[in-house]
Amino acid sequence: MENEQIYRIGVDLGGTKTEAVVLDRADAVLLRERRSTPLAEGYEAILASVAQIVLDASSCLPPGSDYSVGVGIPGSVDAGTGLVRNANSVCLIGRPFQAELERLLGRKIKVRNDADCFTLAECRNGAGAGYGVVFGVIMGTGCGGGICWQGEVREGPHRICGEWGHLSVDPLGAACYCGNRGCVETKISGSGVEKSFRSRYGESLSMERIVAGARAGEPRCCAAFEAFLDDFGRSLGGVISILDPDAVVLGGGLSNIEELYSRGVERVRHYAFHNDLRTPILKNRLGDSAGVFGAAWIG
Repeated sequence: MENEQIYRIGVDLGGTKTEAVVLDRADAVLLRERRSTPLAEGYEAILASVAQIVLDASSCLPPGSDYSVGVGIPGSVDAGTGLVRNANSVCLIGRPFQAELERLLGRKIKVRNDADCFTLAECRNGAGAGYGVVFGVIMGTGCGGGICWQGEVREGPHRICGEWGHLSVDPLGAACYCGNRGCVETKISGSGVEKSFRSRYGESLSMERIVAGARAGEPRCCAAFEAFLDDFGRSLGGVISILDPDAVVLGGGLSNIEELYSRGVERVRHYAFHNDLRTPILKNRLGDSAGVFGAAWIG
């Protein structure tokens, strides 16, 4: 019967957008919707927004349908306290996001790090499929990572496996919300590059405008973009030297910057501890917000 079919709802909560997807048992997409994240309005507004997008998504299903809900967040839920930790959307930190969302929805849900969700999606049906060890990267408002080994995305005992965004690569660098300085996230996330540009030149430009300016030869944008590519190479080259994965898959909005796959890869080769680096650095196949599918599957 129709109402016995199990559906999956996935939500990807990002710093600038929140996306939902509804999948049927065959993983066919029944609905996919993206809305702005009300980050400036604070925690309560974000909680209400996520609850509403789930409720709206479920309304497309036949009455009485069984469905699961998975949510990817830019952080993780502490297994002991149930509180959010390590979120670059800092208003989530210390909040019982999962418990409160379950209360609003009236059902159990699963919450997992957004980079883990992205990595799962790309290793299951995307660019990482068929590789043994995959390092999945999210480069967007923040910078996260996940590690997949033989089809399973590892969380680790502290639920921080793959969190390369908070390697401190420059002790004299910009302050990070985590309390350290010069973290990878301050160097190669969209927000990090924008803050660096503003600090250096006293003008606010979006990452999109910085990239466009660099391509047009504007000197300040060229300098900022070259620093971005170099920081990308240094950071990812270091991770490859430690993990030696079979493949790296890039996701998040910045993964659409085509120079990452040419000049960026050249910088990675320069910094990695091998003189003939062969690790494929791949663009996602499921879209820059593929994590929404992983969220649905973990639900």
